Amino acid sequence: MAELKTHDLVRNGQVKVQRKKAPPTKQLSFEDAAAKKRQLAANRQYGRGKGIAVKDIRDRKLRGNLTALEERYQDAALKAKDAEILLEHESGFLQPESELERTYKVRQEDIKGDVGVETAKKSFELKLDGLGPYTCDYTRNGKYLLLAGRKGHVATMDWRGGKLGCELQLQETVRDAKWLHNNQFFAVAQKRNVYIYDHHGIEIHNLEQHVEVTHMEFLPYHFLLATIGKAGWLKWQDTSTGKLVMQISTKQGTPTALAQNPYNAVMHVGHQNGTVDLWSPNSTTPLVKMLCHRGPVRSMAIDREGRYMVSTGQDMKMAVWDVRNFKPVHEYFLRQPGSSVAISDRNLTAVSWGTQTTIWKDLFSKHRSDLDQVKVQSPYMSWGGEGQHVERVRWCPYEDVLGVSHDKGFSSLIVPGAGDANFDALEQNPYENTKQRQEGEVRQLLNKLQPEMISLTPDFIGSLDTATNKQRQLEKDLDRKTGAEAERERIEKLKNRGRGKNSSLRKYLRKKGNKNVIDEHKMRVIEMREEQRRRAKEAKEGQQAEDLGPALARFVRKGG
Repeated sequence: MAELKTHDLVRNGQVKVQRKKAPPTKQLSFEDAAAKKRQLAANRQYGRGKGIAVKDIRDRKLRGNLTALEERYQDAALKAKDAEILLEHESGFLQPESELERTYKVRQEDIKGDVGVETAKKSFELKLDGLGPYTCDYTRNGKYLLLAGRKGHVATMDWRGGKLGCELQLQETVRDAKWLHNNQFFAVAQKRNVYIYDHHGIEIHNLEQHVEVTHMEFLPYHFLLATIGKAGWLKWQDTSTGKLVMQISTKQGTPTALAQNPYNAVMHVGHQNGTVDLWSPNSTTPLVKMLCHRGPVRSMAIDREGRYMVSTGQDMKMAVWDVRNFKPVHEYFLRQPGSSVAISDRNLTAVSWGTQTTIWKDLFSKHRSDLDQVKVQSPYMSWGGEGQHVERVRWCPYEDVLGVSHDKGFSSLIVPGAGDANFDALEQNPYENTKQRQEGEVRQLLNKLQPEMISLTPDFIGSLDTATNKQRQLEKDLDRKTGAEAERERIEKLKNRGRGKNSSLRKYLRKKGNKNVIDEHKMRVIEMREEQRRRAKEAKEGQQAEDLGPALARFVRKGG
């Protein structure tokens, strides 16, 4: 029997053709549905758009490569969505459970018991009796710690690993110590001069021009070491070339505080009369003078954005200032004069007074409705009261750690929410190796800023001069005024200054009329007058001789 095709069988009525039914839809489980939902949300937020239609590609190898690439894109978007929990804008601060609970009553022992083991290791005590009080300083990447005792004990250490770098006993008074651009060099202000040591503790420089220095600051982007001493001379030393850039006398006596503005590298100097002067190496006069306290200024600190300054004075007050318009924001009362102030990366302010250290939060925040600064009613955390007189407080960069140096050693405190862990490895890397440190040092020297760039508004570099040609010409014409016009303007200005016998105008005229003063113009006028008198006299005598005749002319009185 010959084979029949399907359409012939259908036409003869021998076969009944059934249409194919669609396969039943697969029911997704709850987990698969949730994963698909998360994938769709991740694609909408972090995806690169509509994917490639892989099914339409005939080349098997190309289709496989594109399929694997699409899977990687999907996986990357999903991981970015899952990592949102790590990108919170608010740090993990201490939160009270009720309205009656206060966070400043939480002790360090309670915090160490609730945090992880590695974080708890960051809180420690160094007991160094008999050599204090101590000053402390962290490197810019927060890895190394520098301690300097008043009686000559200086030590460096990797505080995370507990490894001692070098230890010195200088056998003389040490007033301050400061790290330079990295952990390889540090400066120590000793009894007479400032000395620079390397990381092995070997003395490599003696800065003889810096005499009896009491405060030091290092400008990392300019490679300048700024010092000020008992004589009141503010000096900038270039640590890359070894030259003294500038020295200026503040004419205010022995200073009481020194701080730098991280935004524009302007130095803030506190004085005994309660004023704070802003200095730049490009000006011999202070850029700004501020009256901050009714007594000597004890310490100052400026936030990293250069907007606010916190100062403490002998009048037992802590004042918050807006540096942009040099106006006070709020004042807080302290039970003793504040000895040291420091501001963290998250704008937590630590202030030490006596044996206490208090940490304030939201000193610079504004109310959302009226955009006014809100005065904080109570501190965020507190520490102390154990008979240890605090000398200095310093925040560790990129860490929730506050370093407190006192007369009995050093204490490292855990302060939740203080540090900003998002660091730029090309700027500062807390986990750098030797090769990265060397390359970073070369990069810093290549990007070094000149001292001429230090000003109140660093944005002026690269800005256009908007003055028109007409304005410049007018300024030139004013400079080209004649001597008579300039003299007339000076006299007019003097007339407006005062009237009477002791007025400035009379003093000026008396000075101009002084016979002992030799004036070339005046001498020429006198000579001309004498010549005119002589000629008039000769003409008069000749006329008389003609009138009287030769016989009587000899009896005329000479000079009559």
